[in-house]
Amino acid sequence: MATKQRSRQRRPNSSRDRSPRYVAPVLDPTWQNPYAPSSGERTANLHAVAKLARRKNLLKTIIVAIIAVGLLAGFVVSPFIAVGAPVVVALYVFDFRRSVKKFTQSGNSLGNVLLDAFKAGGTSKDRQRLVTVLDRLAATFGVDSVSAFIVEDEGYNATLVPNGSGYALFITSALMRDFELIELEGVVAHCLARQRLALLQRQSVASLASLSDEDRKSLAGSGAAYRADEVAAAAIRYPLGLAGALRKCSRQVVPAGSFFLTPNYDQGRWVWFDIWSDRKDSNLSDLDDVELRALALEEW
Repeated sequence: MATKQRSRQRRPNSSRDRSPRYVAPVLDPTWQNPYAPSSGERTANLHAVAKLARRKNLLKTIIVAIIAVGLLAGFVVSPFIAVGAPVVVALYVFDFRRSVKKFTQSGNSLGNVLLDAFKAGGTSKDRQRLVTVLDRLAATFGVDSVSAFIVEDEGYNATLVPNGSGYALFITSALMRDFELIELEGVVAHCLARQRLALLQRQSVASLASLSDEDRKSLAGSGAAYRADEVAAAAIRYPLGLAGALRKCSRQVVPAGSFFLTPNYDQGRWVWFDIWSDRKDSNLSDLDDVELRALALEEW
């Protein structure tokens, strides 16, 4: 009987042990949303053009440094020779900053370049539809001063590029005709996401500057389209719309006569929604491939 009594006395205690306990939430002030552009990410993209310019001028920098050191060493012969060192360095720094600024700003004319490359397309209904989608998404992404253009082309593609002090959004007439509204929304969101990621400058310069294919790809940012998909899908909260747009791009065979089969597109492909529009077979090892991007979004 004593054993049974002790067993009964333990039950209330064991019952209390199994009851849920309050755990105070712990907030991490360093946490960042992985689907939102970080300040470090934007800064790295903004400095990409200057970084390439410094690398291109490395030999010239070394030569100037050697000359400056030689002039300083001439102080032993005459103090007036050493004065030339800071003068040479100051002139070099001034010239370097001027060339980097010119190099950086070269992409600002891409909007006009594309306007000259296409004819106007689309119907008045298409234009109203595009403007409605753009106005709503531009507010979501915090982007203003965007002019929208529907251009005549049977290839599915779109881009947002610098246009002077603002931006120009180009959508092909085939995309406007064949894409559902939710797919069009995904495409426009992707283009605006590139601006939020600060990709437009580096990609526009890569499209216009005289560079090797390797430097062009490095400056544009390999995998940047995949990252823009993530930011866009998180913002519109419907990744399947963007995935559907990518699927249609992957299944299309670009017709003859399209801009997306020309050398101009080959040089400027990095600013476009479908970077490899002229690719016949998918390459699932390439983060910028539309087939791979669609698969990634479908798994969300």
